[in-house]
Amino acid sequence: MIRATAASLLLAGSMAVAAPALAEDDWIPPVTDALTQTECGDCHMAFQPGFLPARSWDAMMDGLADHFGDDATLSPADTAHIRAYLTANAGDVRGSELARDYMRWVRPDGVPLRITENPAFLREHDFRPEVWDRPEVVTPSNCLACHRDAERGSYEDD
Repeated sequence: MIRATAASLLLAGSMAVAAPALAEDDWIPPVTDALTQTECGDCHMAFQPGFLPARSWDAMMDGLADHFGDDATLSPADTAHIRAYLTANAGDVRGSELARDYMRWVRPDGVPLRITENPAFLREHDFRPEVWDRPEVVTPSNCLACHRDAERGSYEDD
């Protein structure tokens, strides 16, 4: 397992952004790291690190060879950089009210890998099955289908 250097952790920690003028409970700091945005966003929306605890991001980065059925393996340097960014900005490290709401449902020893399985997510997304069957939605992890500004951290009901 590759661990980030102190310098990369400092860099990752300095990438936090201020909340826009939105309701605090609808906002989570967006992904501001270019490499994380590029590598993770190549296949799906780059999910905000505040939705999971640092230990979950560590587990995710350790399992890139089988990332939900795909091989998402990166170079050791890119893996270390993205790991440092995700863990430094994880929901149990820093975050908005939305991140804190997600973290309060995670067991102290829990290592969730899917944001969509968090009770906070399930409570907010208790929709009829036909909503998930819409062609523009397809999966609960397709945040952009309903939250147009999700990549900027806004999860206001659109």
